[in-house]
Amino acid sequence: MAITRRSFVLGTGAALAGAALAPSAAGAAAPRPGRPSWLADTVLYQLYPQSFADSDGSGVGDLRGIVDRLDHLQWLGVGAIWVNPVFPSPLTDAGYDITDHTGVHPRHGTEDDVVRLVDEARRRGIRVLFDLVAGHTSDQHPWFLGSLRDDGDHRYVWATPDQLPEDGSLPEDFVASPGPRPGAFLKNYYDTQPAINYGYARMDPAEPWRQPVDAEGPRRNRDAIFEILDHWLRLGIAGFRCDLAATLVKDDPGWVETGRLWGELRERVARAHPDAVLISEWGDPEVSVPAGFDADFYLPVNGPGDGAPWKSLWHENPFFGAEGTGTAKIFVDAWTLATERIGTGRIMLPTANHDSANRLNDGVRTPEEIPAAFAFLLTWPIVPALYYGEEIGMRMLEGLPDVEGSAGRQRNRTPMQWDDGPNAGFSSAPSDQLYIPIDPDPGRPTVERQRQDPGSLLHLVRRLLALRRQHPELGTDAEVRVFSDGYPLTYLRGDRFLVTVNPRRDPATTAVDDDRLAGAKPVEDSGVRVEGDSLTVPGFGYAVLDLRG
Repeated sequence: MAITRRSFVLGTGAALAGAALAPSAAGAAAPRPGRPSWLADTVLYQLYPQSFADSDGSGVGDLRGIVDRLDHLQWLGVGAIWVNPVFPSPLTDAGYDITDHTGVHPRHGTEDDVVRLVDEARRRGIRVLFDLVAGHTSDQHPWFLGSLRDDGDHRYVWATPDQLPEDGSLPEDFVASPGPRPGAFLKNYYDTQPAINYGYARMDPAEPWRQPVDAEGPRRNRDAIFEILDHWLRLGIAGFRCDLAATLVKDDPGWVETGRLWGELRERVARAHPDAVLISEWGDPEVSVPAGFDADFYLPVNGPGDGAPWKSLWHENPFFGAEGTGTAKIFVDAWTLATERIGTGRIMLPTANHDSANRLNDGVRTPEEIPAAFAFLLTWPIVPALYYGEEIGMRMLEGLPDVEGSAGRQRNRTPMQWDDGPNAGFSSAPSDQLYIPIDPDPGRPTVERQRQDPGSLLHLVRRLLALRRQHPELGTDAEVRVFSDGYPLTYLRGDRFLVTVNPRRDPATTAVDDDRLAGAKPVEDSGVRVEGDSLTVPGFGYAVLDLRG
């Protein structure tokens, strides 16, 4: 087994071989005044409300079901939950086609249930984040229905008949008006999702429907989005994950106008609600955080190499793959460059989500490979984002029926597996009435079974979360020194905790240039062997070692 020797130090805002850098190092982006500090120290838990917990036997999860399961989240140790849309909707895109941004869909509950969720979560030290879908509405939204009746309404991007091609064809992403307004409207994703008009960064004579960003319609929409945010923040919601954040202003090279829009909105939110956070679905923290967001996710799309930092870890010839042909260098280098420019504590990393980020247990990666992934996720200086069920290793399931426009994404949206009772404890409804079928494997992992097993994945995740909370050296602000970005990935956090992760099937060995290695105390250890200045990590192994003994 080859021994790799590569050591460098990454502090807040810079990278330098051989020495640690202070968080105030030159080149780091200074935090904006009023930026909340709590986000950098938390772990975000994303839950898909339709599939998390059903309190009324309807077969669909709801807000009261979330309240009923808050004790699990408190026990686990998460600090904030992100709830996918619960707003009124005709459900052509599972709730991302909204008819009332300040209401609650009856299947999920009422506004009173939102208030109760916020209060009960707060009692347990958990904040609640909602989704902000600012780029489009449903075609059944009162805004759009009003726009259909008023040729002078510019909430949406409309092309009049004289602006459309003479041959009767429609420009890309335009949908013919359902009437009575003539012409066509721009969609954002599905045909049922008309794009809200925030203007175009550039005018084009070939597209005369374009309006500038300071036109009346775009200005009106910016005010409306703030009013939506303000409504929920006044009810105690702690912040928002902002859907498709990079797409609001159209034809915007470098996202200059899009950044200006979000920056202005962030300043308005900060003045009214100083502790609130805005997290972007952008995929490029180097762009989105300077624009005004408090954090951004690495995702399978956008940013460096069109999602390369995320994909290189989890998906495309992944570092976390049994064959051991991937590399962590792509992620480490992208993270290094981003932190040089924006500082630490602003980059979020999920393993999976409700959309295109597949679960760790994806049919290729096996359950025995997952613990090493969490050893990395919960000790690297990012804000971890856990998708519901990942803490027990729930499977991604192929071949499920399409549900509410899921278009294949239902494979990540199966009901949470709580126990060995009917429907895995998710719902008392007949199994054929569930929102999405439960995992049919009788050996499927459950919260109840893993809580009874101290050696389970669930207990490992809980211990790692507790370790992160107890020791600032494992948080986002502490430096990281990387000894090897191959197999095993090995790094020192806060000049105290040595983390080594080997996600391949075969053992791996690396050298560690630190005289304290011989006296290191294992905090988490799956069988790592220390010999002189080298570490040998078994296949799918990991360890967190305290070099202070």
